[in-house]
Amino acid sequence: MARADDLFTAVAEERLRDQAPLAARLRPRTLDEIVGQEHLVARGAPLRSLIEADRLSSVIFWGPPGTGKTTLAEVVALSTSREFVRLSAVTSGVKDVRQAIDEASERRAMHGRGTIVFVDEIHRFSTSQQDALLPSVEGGVITLIGATTENPYFEVNAPLRSRSTLFRLEPLSTEAIAKLIGRGLVAEGATATPEAMELLVSRAGGDGRQSLTALEVACALAGDGTVEVRHVEAALGVSAMRYGRDDHYDVVSAFIKSIRGSDPSAAVFWLARMLEAGDDPRFIARRMVIAASEDIGIADSQALVVAVAAAQAVEHVGLPEAQLNLAHAAVYLARAPKSPIVSRAIWTARSDIRQGVDVEVPAHLRDAHYAGASELGHGTDYVSPHDDPKVEQDYLPAHTEGRPRRQDPYVSDDDGVV
Repeated sequence: MARADDLFTAVAEERLRDQAPLAARLRPRTLDEIVGQEHLVARGAPLRSLIEADRLSSVIFWGPPGTGKTTLAEVVALSTSREFVRLSAVTSGVKDVRQAIDEASERRAMHGRGTIVFVDEIHRFSTSQQDALLPSVEGGVITLIGATTENPYFEVNAPLRSRSTLFRLEPLSTEAIAKLIGRGLVAEGATATPEAMELLVSRAGGDGRQSLTALEVACALAGDGTVEVRHVEAALGVSAMRYGRDDHYDVVSAFIKSIRGSDPSAAVFWLARMLEAGDDPRFIARRMVIAASEDIGIADSQALVVAVAAAQAVEHVGLPEAQLNLAHAAVYLARAPKSPIVSRAIWTARSDIRQGVDVEVPAHLRDAHYAGASELGHGTDYVSPHDDPKVEQDYLPAHTEGRPRRQDPYVSDDDGVV
């Protein structure tokens, strides 16, 4: 027969769950319930295998907010036979860390039981707090699970990071967000129009927790009725901007063409349009990195450095501050001189190869650093430009008979810098 206090505790926990936010109520309890992150939790994936075998070593979960870092830790807590201790980098000090380590040492000595210590927002731990963890992680006293939204290469001590396996969590796909919202509607006993669903999905930004929070508010605003666009707009605090799939590609096309056309005002305008519509800033940054080589290239090689720096800033800083870095890069790329030489070179070379040109490496360019190479004639006629700067030799294979050869066959005479 169940004890009265056990029954009371179960009822209390059930009531707390019923009163908890929607995101907390829908938090998965098994790996199969996790939405997204298939590269980590799909059957046969390394992380899943380690969790199921209860052989997880120290790890750091790194990814944007709402991607499932704490969820994964919770699943570990429910599946491990080891003691699971939670620490928050916001509220825990060095004293709390040392106490957890002392208790883990005693637990291992007295009962032979291991301890997993989960540190949420580990990037907020000071250097001294991270140093306090290091000996116990290194000695196997505890298994560390750290969760961070910041780049661990910047925010986690190198010795601690080197003793942990890094798992990168990606923003949830639109399909995963739609699945989460569907679960949320069931949990709330509500329905929503397709347009309301689409708005919730498009504005989630890969953040599952944010999408469920917005859904919960929209359901409250709708009352017993169907969740409509106006309820979602109010929940998000924004107006629904028309921005379907076609609009997404049309706007980014206008953005890139404005950069290519050297119009910084237009580039920033279309950048703002994408940001206001909730486009993923990482997608925008990737497009600028491509444009830096495709449209600018060797006309200004610094453009690639600026674009890559903006992409890194998006990861490190995040919105809204990263809008400055994106605008900085957009203006620089638009103002930079333009040249298609790089893009034409690689496109033409790959086209030549697909069309069947000779791809065999000439004998004088082949590897000669092994016994017998000279007997095959490999490398014997090669002359290094370091030894003879005036040497003239072919570095391309023999092309199809009749194809004209130029010193630079991929760049025409009129490929000047714009």
